[in-house]
Amino acid sequence: MTRAALNQKIIHPLVNPLLDNQWWRGAVIYQVYPRSFCDTNGDGIGDIPGIISKLDYISELGVDALWVSPFFKSPMKDFGYDISDYRDVDPIFGKLSDFDELIAQAKRRNIKVMIDQVLSHTSDQHDWFKESRQSKNNPKSDWYVWADPKDDGSAPNNWISIFGGSAWQWDETRRQYYLHNFLSSQPDLNFHCDELRAQILDELEFWLKRGVDGFRLDAINFCYHDKELRDNPVKPIEERTGRGFSPDNPYAAQYHYYDNTQDENLAFLESVRELLDRYPGAVALGEINSEDSLKTLSEYTEGGKRLHMGYNFELLADEFSTDHIIDTVNSLENVIGAGWPCWAVSNHDVTRVVSRWGSGEYNRRFAKMTLALAASLRGTLCVYQGEELGYTEASIEQHQLQDPFGIEFWPEFKGRDGCRTPLAWNDSEPFGGFSCSDAWLPLDPAHIQNSVLAQQAEKESVLNFYKLFLKWRRNVRALVEGDVSFLDGPEGLLIIQRELDGTSLIACFNLTDKPIQWNAGHELTLAVDFDSHSKIDSNAVEFGPYGFAYLNSRL
Repeated sequence: MTRAALNQKIIHPLVNPLLDNQWWRGAVIYQVYPRSFCDTNGDGIGDIPGIISKLDYISELGVDALWVSPFFKSPMKDFGYDISDYRDVDPIFGKLSDFDELIAQAKRRNIKVMIDQVLSHTSDQHDWFKESRQSKNNPKSDWYVWADPKDDGSAPNNWISIFGGSAWQWDETRRQYYLHNFLSSQPDLNFHCDELRAQILDELEFWLKRGVDGFRLDAINFCYHDKELRDNPVKPIEERTGRGFSPDNPYAAQYHYYDNTQDENLAFLESVRELLDRYPGAVALGEINSEDSLKTLSEYTEGGKRLHMGYNFELLADEFSTDHIIDTVNSLENVIGAGWPCWAVSNHDVTRVVSRWGSGEYNRRFAKMTLALAASLRGTLCVYQGEELGYTEASIEQHQLQDPFGIEFWPEFKGRDGCRTPLAWNDSEPFGGFSCSDAWLPLDPAHIQNSVLAQQAEKESVLNFYKLFLKWRRNVRALVEGDVSFLDGPEGLLIIQRELDGTSLIACFNLTDKPIQWNAGHELTLAVDFDSHSKIDSNAVEFGPYGFAYLNSRL
């Protein structure tokens, strides 16, 4: 598809996000990874009291909501994404009363609180699994995905785990295999079981009753598997790219048609939506990584009856170009209809954007540009902790690795630890104000040098830009609500047009490290002056390296 063919205007029905139940439309959600945010008890691991102690900092950023990654009771084989009790806080993070205090303190600052929920699987230490594995006829025997071996004793089919090897693990007690799409210590729940689905809804409601404003649903397209356990087809080598997996990762060697993203999931999501609708303003944000993520995202947000919004990995991938961004956005806009997108350029699972799309060195102009770019797309924006500081990917030595993915695939893939290192609140060595003892992952010296305290005192810092920019964006209705299209420009210049109520705002981003000039062919005026490196002269604009500008256009 040519770029010109993609530059089409798609009109969506207007919705007023200022209504209480629509707060999430165009909102900015700040992701906190609790282990690495702030440690208050000196064990080197961040905790919920640490989040509470920094709520003023979060409020000053100008975000609308807080997304808290898992803090539930867990053996931490996958650092909280292996839950052993959906209703309790792991002692390393604090107590349930600490979470209640977090909710109360956040509401006083008008910050919504969303929590991660991992619904497709649990830890093998969960009481449900301990009971399920005891026999083939106990009350929870069907709560997980069990299958008999083939006649030769091998696994039921060819499904592969994301963390390497077969997705099936033999259990000697039941004399059956159980399914695990992730670690073998993370058995998959059986959503074909009516009792299990009802229980999962109860687990969600437990937190809704405690006052959460919604959920980020981890790997939400993994809830259902193919009942017939059909083999996944083999994928040709030339197609083994994308979805966040390198071509040499075994997981990329299959079309994952049967181990996830089954049609039955749509009805389950409708039951989740029915639950959320009983709690006005509560929302569901789904993480989606399927063979056709854009199609899946469209289906999962269709008609206001399933997820409120979803995000995929298209802008979390390595590719960084005007064509890729235009293709990704317009491909989604073409299929999403009345659904709602959510964009993220970093999270706890991928290399930080300054390193993934940039040079890998601290570059505040690049960091500012990528935030503004993501915040100029139609949809909600997720910002991962540390992005507001311009963090690069931290360098982690093999002996320092904690991530099971990195440990399994080193050195071809170095894992996710580099984006999970603790925040530096000040420039004190070696703990940067994060803790008073050795942290669970080492702090990067460059992060300590560019700490929160240092950037608060520097007028042109990335942190201070975030505060100014998000405050400005909140009051620009075209960016929060308007339709999106793209204009043609010189190579390397991304030109986004947002339109609302007959007004047009043009956002331009130089994705290169060289100056670019653009002649719009009609009169332009500067809407706001965020970047002194970009200059406007009548209908022509000159952008410095990684420069950007917001322009009023008289068409």
